Amino acid sequence: MVIREDCICTPVGKSRRLHIYLPDGYDRSEERYPVMYFFDGHNLFFDHDATYGKCWGLREYLDAWHKPMIIVGFECGHEGRERLNEYSPYSFNSNYIGKVEGIGTTILDWIVSEVKPMIDARFRTWSHREATGIGGSSMGGLMALYGTIKYNQYFSKSACVSSTVIPCFRKLCTDIRHAALHPDTRIWLSYGEDEAFGRSERTRSLFETRTAYCTEKILELLAEKSVMTRAYIQPGGRHCEADWEKQVPMFMEYLWM
Repeated sequence: MVIREDCICTPVGKSRRLHIYLPDGYDRSEERYPVMYFFDGHNLFFDHDATYGKCWGLREYLDAWHKPMIIVGFECGHEGRERLNEYSPYSFNSNYIGKVEGIGTTILDWIVSEVKPMIDARFRTWSHREATGIGGSSMGGLMALYGTIKYNQYFSKSACVSSTVIPCFRKLCTDIRHAALHPDTRIWLSYGEDEAFGRSERTRSLFETRTAYCTEKILELLAEKSVMTRAYIQPGGRHCEADWEKQVPMFMEYLWM
């Protein structure tokens, strides 16, 4: 069952929709469940909600999975550059993305101080960090990674899929170096071989080289913190929901093993 509810996102003073998945039989039991929070909640469950007409197929996967849990998906703003600003903890100016005025830190503050307490109060959750994860793709993947690093007291695991780390790489590395991370933290970090599909050969080669370098460096820094990580390079993987859907069984089994 998926519930759609609107709530006020305090940092922007606007309504944002939550897409909440409850496991089959939730209303017929007294069980408590772990929770995983995802960015771009509109892209998780139904094709007709998804920005480009294809979702992650997360509802079908969870309905059949042997580990029932609650999923809370945040829907971003869709006007102008709202998503880019809301889903970046850093401000930067990129040749490819353009100027981003990042308010991601205040969005995460809102999640942990307002949304999570509301979810824990309304639904039968296990609220402790060991039972709480976060995930996302692209800019949402960056937010999931940053959220795990800076809010490790709330999130013990994250799915960081095709994360947009290149434009803010140095700032992100600095934050990882300064972070106090619990060694039980699990992070899935992935990218696709064909993320730069459709760009010029030179741009594509540069993008692939930089992506590989950034990923390897982030993994190295996390290893220094004794964090558990798993890197995945998706064969033929593109920057799209259809390919991210293929990773769902892999990162869910890894994070929640």
